[in-house]
Amino acid sequence: MKNLVEKVAKITLIVASIFSLYWVVHPHTPLSKFHVLILDVTQISRATHVFFLLFAGYLLSYKKPRGSINIGSIVLLLLSLVPLAAFVNLKLALPIKLVGVAIWIIGFAPTIVPKVRPVLDLLGAILSIIPYFYQVFTFEKLIERAMFPEQLDLIMGFSFVYLLLGLVYRFNGPVLPIIVMIFFSYDLHGRIFPERFSHAPFPMDLLLGKIYCETEAGLFGIITGVSMKYLVYFTILGGVVNSLNLGKIVANIASAAVGRSPDAPARVVSISSIFMGMFSGSGAADTQFVSTISKPMFERAGFDKYVAAGIAATAGTIAMVTPPILGSMAFIMVEILNISYLWVCVMALGPMFMYLLAILTYSYFYTRKEGIKPLDMSDIVQKGYVLRYSYIFIPILVIIGFIYFGYPVNLSVTIATVLFVVFAYLDKSFRPKSFKTVIDGLEEGFAHLIPIGIAVVSANIIMTLMVLTGLPSKFSQFLLQLSSENLIIATIFAATFTLIMGMGVPPTATYVISSSLTAPAIHQIAVSNGIPSEAALLATHMFLMYYAILADVTPPVALSAYASASVFNTHPVKTGLYAGKVALPKYIFGFSFILSFSGTGLLIMPVVIEKGLAGSLFDIITRFLVVSLAVTALASATVGYSRRKLRKIEAFILGIISMGLFYPNLILNAICIIPCLWFLFILKKERR
Repeated sequence: MKNLVEKVAKITLIVASIFSLYWVVHPHTPLSKFHVLILDVTQISRATHVFFLLFAGYLLSYKKPRGSINIGSIVLLLLSLVPLAAFVNLKLALPIKLVGVAIWIIGFAPTIVPKVRPVLDLLGAILSIIPYFYQVFTFEKLIERAMFPEQLDLIMGFSFVYLLLGLVYRFNGPVLPIIVMIFFSYDLHGRIFPERFSHAPFPMDLLLGKIYCETEAGLFGIITGVSMKYLVYFTILGGVVNSLNLGKIVANIASAAVGRSPDAPARVVSISSIFMGMFSGSGAADTQFVSTISKPMFERAGFDKYVAAGIAATAGTIAMVTPPILGSMAFIMVEILNISYLWVCVMALGPMFMYLLAILTYSYFYTRKEGIKPLDMSDIVQKGYVLRYSYIFIPILVIIGFIYFGYPVNLSVTIATVLFVVFAYLDKSFRPKSFKTVIDGLEEGFAHLIPIGIAVVSANIIMTLMVLTGLPSKFSQFLLQLSSENLIIATIFAATFTLIMGMGVPPTATYVISSSLTAPAIHQIAVSNGIPSEAALLATHMFLMYYAILADVTPPVALSAYASASVFNTHPVKTGLYAGKVALPKYIFGFSFILSFSGTGLLIMPVVIEKGLAGSLFDIITRFLVVSLAVTALASATVGYSRRKLRKIEAFILGIISMGLFYPNLILNAICIIPCLWFLFILKKERR
């Protein structure tokens, strides 16, 4: 049975990848002249994408460890009873109610009886087929009766939702499905909540109609479209690159670029993360790769293993702010704000550079403080290696060029994927032994999408449930009153809320929830503080996206820290603490581009769209220089070393000075620059 399940899963993943790739080129093929539902109708193509996620996901879950009972799983089980009770209380035929209970068992019985999960996984995969084909054959009628769904519509919608959330629990843990259940409870029982947030209850049949039957809501809405339109192509690209073993080239080029220095391992891991970030938007996957290649270097250099693991975990998350392939949140931002993806890539440059600088400066001061000697890289790098394999970056340049000239992102990435395959076959040293290598890359690519994709679809359900109740506007009014319309207080609250949310929720869902609830208030306060509306909107969403990314390295639940810890054999929570310490400035400089209009120069685009490129150069250059100095100063204070070891009071003073540089105010910055430069460049060295 296990071998059969593995074969079916493999075939499904490959078919799903091929379907996704063909969907891009379909409009340019002869088949486009015919009306093909799964390719030409938005709702059906998205439903097909979600079906592949569910069917393949349950088959892959069959092979996963069974897990264990914990507080989160018990809470999830109890909360899942609320929508189930509302469903059972509808005026439905008894067999339909019993099917609903059976679906609930398949989805959530493993929360308290883990040993039954393999059997239920197979049932989940099989039963996911029925609501999908029901959607395909009745979608026109479903749209017409979305407000008044029939009994079969209701059980199909309930099945799709509970199978999805059961799969999210299996792959991502209980927190995200718990949040979905809380929003279901909020919609169903709105009167029991505090007066500020109370509302008239919505019946379960209306909720299921909105979630399952409508085109641009629920399961198949605009956020789900992001998974189908963008994310799958980047995971396929990453899968193919990994399958072709091209990551070795990236690692060696990074080694060639760093030279000999005490902090060479940190430079390698940082540059490798930047390079891999160009191929993959996954922080955890990037961390796993760079940790594996850098561990021997860190050990040879004599780094403390927790510092090394913290550097790798922090560096790995750079992938999500490295153009041209950013994390999934970037594409959601594109769809929500209706802006060019190129704009998001440009805005990510500042955070990416400052993030990288934070890691490099920490590593620089740490190695000097600990007396670590330069690492000999001669046995790793060969002469002329960079020039020999520089072709690996051509597909990335193709993506950038195509996006710049206005071609769809998915088409650009598909072409880049094909180019990687072509280059691998042309290069004898990396030529695949058979085409099976490419097929394995397609399989791996869609498999990597599943935990991200199901989280994205869940986020779409959350968005639908929030919009129905008007919660975003209610929460924004609450935030306005809580902060007294003070931008600093509002942004600190939003950043903290996002970080806490991200401790148990994938970055994509974190961004969707935090932006829906806090972005309107922050945008309003930013405008009242003199930031032009469009610039404030861009800065607000970049701010929230950035802190959703930081959740990946913020303990106690930090996916990148867990990935790094698995390689360095360190405790994951302690690794997360070191990751936070390694690049402490990364938690601060996000405020530099939201607290004033000049501060948005760190994002480039907000000031450019308001003042033009020539008129904004001063703001851009000034913010980059001042924040770079702030990052360096805070890294020095964190390590406790500049030109010599710093006394605690000196480190504290330098840290306070760096805060004055982070704040986007030229007068305050000018006051802080001189003492900062004294600490970094004039402070007397200790005598030897």
